Amino acid sequence: MSVLFPKWFNSFPTLAAVGGGGFLLTAIGAFWYWATPAFWEVGYQPIQPVEAFSHQIHAGRLGMDCRYCHTKVEVSAEANVPNVATCYGCHAEKRLAAWSTQRVSLVREAYAKDASIEWRRIHKLPDYVRNFPHNVHLAAGVSCYSCHGQITAMPVVHQVQSLSMSWCLDCHRNPESRLVPKDRVTQLVWVQNFLENRGVAAAGAMGSGGSQQPTPGDVVHSLKRQPPQGCGACHY
Repeated sequence: MSVLFPKWFNSFPTLAAVGGGGFLLTAIGAFWYWATPAFWEVGYQPIQPVEAFSHQIHAGRLGMDCRYCHTKVEVSAEANVPNVATCYGCHAEKRLAAWSTQRVSLVREAYAKDASIEWRRIHKLPDYVRNFPHNVHLAAGVSCYSCHGQITAMPVVHQVQSLSMSWCLDCHRNPESRLVPKDRVTQLVWVQNFLENRGVAAAGAMGSGGSQQPTPGDVVHSLKRQPPQGCGACHY
């Protein structure tokens, strides 16, 4: 009587189980890495209408405060995009003559036509997450740097953090590692040095905000009493 299957075929179920398990683990690992905001969104850098605009020049070399352009960031959930009038305040005719270029002329043309400049949004949360409340986080002492990175060194702004739910929860579970004095939240170079070099000197500098300002310790204590980790903190 002939043998239907060769003897080595007895090990086939074991090999199939090992191979199937390895494939499943590989698929899960690939999905875990590639199908996440950390892969698809970090580094996103669209081309803006006014290509000459550089945060590195405006916020870095010129030292312009974030709130000069994003005027509502302390009182609104949205960090508003500046209107053309804000740009025109510096780039009007006969001002900053050294920058009378074709790219800057787009600002003047838009102002003359009472038109908007269609800036392309970079940081966008899903619709099922209510708009990130900038005013609440700034009031708690969370700097622009913690979410947007070192904007003052970016000629063209790109997304630095994934802004995923797990990334947000990591901060809510350990807020003290990201809190800075409220009067320093827009001083991004200082904030970067402070967060990277937390120590005696940095702790001493933290008191510059005045006695009437809540300290990061007060905020942490409040957050620990009622930590906003529930779904309703964002999904409402």
